[in-house]
Amino acid sequence: MVQTIKARDITLYELEEIGLQLVQDASFFTEWQEDLPPLTEAEKQALARVCSNYLNLSKRRPMSEEAVKMVVLSPLPDLAGFYQSPFEIETETSIEISAEDDGVVVKGIDVLVIQKRLWVLVIESKSTKFAVTVALPQALAYMLANPSPVNPTFGLLVNGREFMFIKLVIQEHLMYARSYALSIERDRERHQILSVLKCLGQMISA
Repeated sequence: MVQTIKARDITLYELEEIGLQLVQDASFFTEWQEDLPPLTEAEKQALARVCSNYLNLSKRRPMSEEAVKMVVLSPLPDLAGFYQSPFEIETETSIEISAEDDGVVVKGIDVLVIQKRLWVLVIESKSTKFAVTVALPQALAYMLANPSPVNPTFGLLVNGREFMFIKLVIQEHLMYARSYALSIERDRERHQILSVLKCLGQMISA
């Protein structure tokens, strides 16, 4: 009998059971730290505005998932050029992966996919109350459903305050690595977030 698990309920342990391995060698995931494109002054000012909006709106209550999408996330793909040719953005639904041994099926809905190589998830439900890592198993579940696992796949987790990048390789072994949690409240890390997005954009559009 096949066991069905919603993507939001999947755990890292269950993903490890189907063979997913965390790689801690820094050379496996250099794209979030090395050879990042520089930002223009206009881009830095736009990021400062995003941060200012976030700080202002989060003073009284945690930002909801929809508010995070609108205020924090939406400007970043624009600044990274993802709304222009040659990029395509789509929302996938009913994503599934199946384990070879124990018959586990992971299902989930509503995930943003850019060029079928970059998967973006916003942490659900009172998002800024939770660490960005709570969405890691869910993101990996979606990324494992990538229909063309020839090239590395990347993910981005957002909770409004923090951003975390993920790299997944599906070849002989299922391997992934993650960045540190980068804060939109710190200038250097805020700039790094956009630089990484621009770097990934150059890779996935090549």
